[in-house]
Amino acid sequence: MIKLTKTSGLGNDIAVISRVHVDGPGAVEALAHDLWNFLLPRVHPVLAPLQIVCIGTDRSTGDCLGPLVGSKLSSLGSFPPGVRLFGTLDEPVHAANLDDYARLLQEEGRSSFVLAVDACLGRSENIGYISIKDGPLKPGTGVNKNLTEVGSAHLIGVVNVGGFMEYFVLQNTRLSLVMRMADVIANSMAAVLGWYWEYFHPNMCMDKKNQKPMPLLHADGWAAVHAAPSSGE
Repeated sequence: MIKLTKTSGLGNDIAVISRVHVDGPGAVEALAHDLWNFLLPRVHPVLAPLQIVCIGTDRSTGDCLGPLVGSKLSSLGSFPPGVRLFGTLDEPVHAANLDDYARLLQEEGRSSFVLAVDACLGRSENIGYISIKDGPLKPGTGVNKNLTEVGSAHLIGVVNVGGFMEYFVLQNTRLSLVMRMADVIANSMAAVLGWYWEYFHPNMCMDKKNQKPMPLLHADGWAAVHAAPSSGE
């Protein structure tokens, strides 16, 4: 859970890659395309694996956005090679174990690209907005905690108003809003993972007998396609 301030707000922050409202027309498609175009020049199955870290706890209505997204994504089943997911309702990533996961991510290698997903508090006019932002996430600031920074970039959803009695606000956040936001984020990320399959593993097929992917794509030719990211069209 983070808190948006005047210096990290949604309006004029140059680090904001995308911003959509949960109830806006085409929210899923817009968020998916912006996320894909942002990730494409930064990730690779071997050279820059994608680590998705969904932060939050199922013990708080307002702070369960991350675990909800993680659980929805985990229900997809298998992930493309080079993609890992951390943080679900069953195994949440939260304040008590965040350092452990941060160490695990460091052990995975500095080349990994980490995308953090979390809820945040902000101004009333920003409630319901979902943003992709470049740079690490600073979890805990919404409830005045100083926790380990996570991520190369982060995806956040404003679930309620910040600045006063944050714990009480989180516990009294509308679950319906959080569920809708989780649906938009998870559906967008599911589309991105589908494009990831097609882009990096165009010749990969499933071994129906063993239910295992058959790897075909090498990292050797990545530099050429890496230099020319898709326009999203």
